[in-house]
Amino acid sequence: MIVGILKEIKALENRVSMTPSGVEMMGMKQHTVLVEQGAGLGSGFSDAAYAEAGAEIVSDAKQIYERAEMVMHVKEPLPSEYGLIRSGQIVFTYLHLAASEELTRALIASRSVCIAYETIQKPDGSLPLLTPMSEVAGRMAIQEGAKYLEMAQGGQGVLLGGVPGVEPATVMVIGGGVVGTNAAKMACGLGAKVYLLDSNLDRLRYLSDVMPKNCFLLMSKPSTIRRMIKEADVVIGAVLIPGAKAPKLVTRDMLKTMKPGSVLVDVAIDQGGCFETSKPTTHDKPTYVVDGVIHYCVANMPGGVAKTSTLALTNATLPYAIAIAGKGWKRAMNEHPDIRLGANIIDGHVTFAGVAEAFGMPITPIESLLK
Repeated sequence: MIVGILKEIKALENRVSMTPSGVEMMGMKQHTVLVEQGAGLGSGFSDAAYAEAGAEIVSDAKQIYERAEMVMHVKEPLPSEYGLIRSGQIVFTYLHLAASEELTRALIASRSVCIAYETIQKPDGSLPLLTPMSEVAGRMAIQEGAKYLEMAQGGQGVLLGGVPGVEPATVMVIGGGVVGTNAAKMACGLGAKVYLLDSNLDRLRYLSDVMPKNCFLLMSKPSTIRRMIKEADVVIGAVLIPGAKAPKLVTRDMLKTMKPGSVLVDVAIDQGGCFETSKPTTHDKPTYVVDGVIHYCVANMPGGVAKTSTLALTNATLPYAIAIAGKGWKRAMNEHPDIRLGANIIDGHVTFAGVAEAFGMPITPIESLLK
């Protein structure tokens, strides 16, 4: 199969969907890899490194869309690309369709095969292609929260871990999945007082056994969030419903009770955000203020540490890319239930329930398209 690696065009997105070593492994499976010129520079990979690994360097995205049977991105296609996507072409990337009706309708119209990284799911419920970026985003969330507590950044001037004789900051993490657990670990390691909320009692029992003593586990419910948000210096939104819009767990009324100069970090912004006042921001303009509270809502947080993120992402995506390229999408989905769950839009049909529900669209069972 001819596989195209596109340069990211989202603002300040420096990740790339495949490393030179990934290209080499694709070549060992007899696949041709086209890499858009400059695609890897933001992650520290030169065109020469890709060429040495066996890639063909292509000057622009248009040529890749014209030639490749499967195109790979890190972030979702942007409007300038909608018209380039061909019928039957496999688009393999993070899509987060439930957060964008415009993108969803554009991909339906393209009649392409859209496989989302974030909804590929193993039998145990884990999300193997979302996990590495969730690990990065969870850890980054605490770094950013700590930074924006500084007075020079508009914060209230609180050191996350405190010092002897001065109490540390209070961090509330909503969601005990991969993002939330990594955020809580980082905050605990810096010495903060951490409250980690989740609605799954079994998950809370597990976390109580593995988290440090300065992490306090609470059942997530509106009354608890209302109570704790008044004390919090940093709130991390780490809620995920795979492929669907994130629930709005922090309302504007709750926001008004927070301390001036406190910080909200919405890691769920890719799926619409879990704070009522959230709106997507970028790395060059990462924050805004509502009711005296700093909001950090960067929609591609791992892009800020592109080299680490690219290496982690390729480790996870490459086996799936090889399977899809080697078997074709139909056979790959028939043989791998996890890849089948990655199907979001196929030949003009919405096949993922969370996307259909987000926009009131009909859903077509993926099994009916695999015969």
